[in-house]
Amino acid sequence: MSTIAPGISVERWTASSRMTLAAMMVAIGLLAAVPSVSSAGVTDRMTVLFIYVILAAMWNALAGFGGLVSVGQQVFFGLGAYFTIRLADAGLDPFVSLLAAAVVTGAISLPLSWLMLRLKGGEFAIGMWVLAELAHLLVNLDRLIQGETGTSLISLNVYDSGMRRVAIYWLALAAMVGLLGALFALMRSRAGAAMQAIRDNEDAATSVGVRVAATKRLLFVLAAFGIAVAGGLWLATAVTFQPKTYFSVQWTAYMIFMVLVGGIGKFEGAILGAILFFVIETVFGGAGVWYLVGLGATAVLFSLYLPRGLWGEIERRFDLQLLPVGYRLTFSDLFKDKQ
Repeated sequence: MSTIAPGISVERWTASSRMTLAAMMVAIGLLAAVPSVSSAGVTDRMTVLFIYVILAAMWNALAGFGGLVSVGQQVFFGLGAYFTIRLADAGLDPFVSLLAAAVVTGAISLPLSWLMLRLKGGEFAIGMWVLAELAHLLVNLDRLIQGETGTSLISLNVYDSGMRRVAIYWLALAAMVGLLGALFALMRSRAGAAMQAIRDNEDAATSVGVRVAATKRLLFVLAAFGIAVAGGLWLATAVTFQPKTYFSVQWTAYMIFMVLVGGIGKFEGAILGAILFFVIETVFGGAGVWYLVGLGATAVLFSLYLPRGLWGEIERRFDLQLLPVGYRLTFSDLFKDKQ
């Protein structure tokens, strides 16, 4: 906390945020031990939850913090899985391929950003969807993939199924913690403040010296890398790869739903939204088409009656910030009395 005037201070950390970080450290330690005390089914489901958290956090970073609303982020999910298949087929260990594929996808997203970030608003959103469809068509041309028939990450079979399940779980947990940590640190840096300034008013941000293009590019590449990690992890759990599944717009729809329900532009909101989506899927996922109808109806209701999302509403009502990425002013009682 720093004082900027008598009775007025700026703070970033609160008692609740410090307690939250301590609790999260404990929770991570407990989660790491889950495979040794739970069934294979629970381990698999928890792996899925970690992937959902990554997807929600990355889309929230792009749209919630950067103002770049995309309906085509499935392009990086699909490419993360595709390059994992390709690198493994070239002889690389499948687990190494998973991480290397995310790096390759992130590298590809850099030149793509020069083109896509020239688009604004709805043009950017639709442009990303077009890019995803184009990538889908190009992947289908690869003979290894066999069109929509797809292929499998057969090199995973060299590992015992039990060992493989645990390794994927730990990789997903480490990826989630690492990406959330990197995003949290980024959003609390000068670059993070610049991103939020661009989101709020790009012209004003430019006028005060913010490097708009470079800042947007950083966020674009980070989101691409994180979503590619999620795509590779999903492939490792499912083993099979079919382009129409991995390049489906449903993945971006899920990301939007999680962030919308949890609270767009709130670090905690993406995590809460992913957990809620995971619970809904676990309970109602077997309902077929009615499950998707229910998701759509829920999204509409939240847009109408809780536009801030659950965490946004909690923050507004109780002034609670567990993982603050911005600054807040506090006023001493003496200052309040003078007012």
